[in-house]
Amino acid sequence: MNKSILKKYAKVIVTKGVNVQKGQDVVINSSVEIAYFTKLVVLECYKAKARSVRVEWSYDEVSKMNYKYQSLETMTELPKWYLEKLQYQVEKLPAMIHLLSEDPDAFNDVDQKKMTQVRMKNGPVIMKYREQMDNKYQWTIVGIPGEKWAKKVFPNETKNNAIKKLWDAILHTTRLNGDPVANWEAHNKNISEKCKKLNDLVIKELHYKSKNGTDFTIGLDKTALFAGGSEKTLGGVEYNPNMPTEECFTSPNKHTASGVVFSTKPLSVMGKVVNDFGFRFEEGKVIEVLAKSEEEKKLLEELISLDEGAKMLGEVALVPFDSPVNETGILFFNTLYDENACCHLALGRAFNECIRGYQNMSEEEIAKVDLNKSMIHVDFMIGSSDLEIDAKTYDGKDVKIFKKGTWAI
Repeated sequence: MNKSILKKYAKVIVTKGVNVQKGQDVVINSSVEIAYFTKLVVLECYKAKARSVRVEWSYDEVSKMNYKYQSLETMTELPKWYLEKLQYQVEKLPAMIHLLSEDPDAFNDVDQKKMTQVRMKNGPVIMKYREQMDNKYQWTIVGIPGEKWAKKVFPNETKNNAIKKLWDAILHTTRLNGDPVANWEAHNKNISEKCKKLNDLVIKELHYKSKNGTDFTIGLDKTALFAGGSEKTLGGVEYNPNMPTEECFTSPNKHTASGVVFSTKPLSVMGKVVNDFGFRFEEGKVIEVLAKSEEEKKLLEELISLDEGAKMLGEVALVPFDSPVNETGILFFNTLYDENACCHLALGRAFNECIRGYQNMSEEEIAKVDLNKSMIHVDFMIGSSDLEIDAKTYDGKDVKIFKKGTWAI
């Protein structure tokens, strides 16, 4: 890949992604496999006058060995230095950049029960620190092609061709062609206008129906707010948490999900890819997992057992089926991209920023709104070319939101 294009991408990540502020610390999560690109991002952070940049490296093969050779007791002993690091981030609020390049099949041969137990034990502890940072700092997630990820997406290509094709798709969906800054400003404006139309309706209920068997209803609180595109911290700093992004999303009333919904794209769950699955909901909770194989069903059942909130929904997201991501015709095997291909739901944690006026509310007032709490947030895709979504509003109107998979408003 042309180095000037890579530098352009790195600059967009730093300036339009996290929007690093002068004197701010930055933390980058990255794989050793993409160190060549990570150093470009580090340089752009310093050009943006970052005070310090720390890279936290990962490597799938080492992570797998840790699961194989470390005891459960060792893996669930969060050392003092690690907790102090989390507390330091709470106090310093660094900008966080997540560079994704993972192999979708990386943890296929890892003990899934052990992985689940580690998450159940460590997750609630880590979440306490993350909740203290909510809406106070900038973060962004972006994709960088890794060899195994590229070969998963393009299995019939040579390694080099697969990586090139994945790079081309990523740069296209993140609007790098032409003037990327102008592209992102126009795109954010478009999403903002769509969210305003949704918010002006004050939607009480959404009903999804598709020929694949999806027949599902979800309710929204009167204070529910659709958001999308760029966001702002409580301090007023604008940033783009996801690049790419095509969604208008909100958080539902956690007790209202009812009916059956089927996935339309595979989902990576703890390093394993699950295909053709669905969930049956009643009074907000998953009461049945639907899957073709017992192994996949068991994996999804373990996912929703991580905590009480894992059985409930924390997000509904509206994405047209003709989105730029879906138009590539590529199944990315990566939630960041596949969730922006079509409509999706998310099991687990809801977003406080999806409550109107949350900035001026106390924790007690926010808690009174029935949004879901969980240590997980797992998106799964439900959009299709024939998906119909109808809304009922709080003032008694029936409004068509989606028709044949795309916007009707």
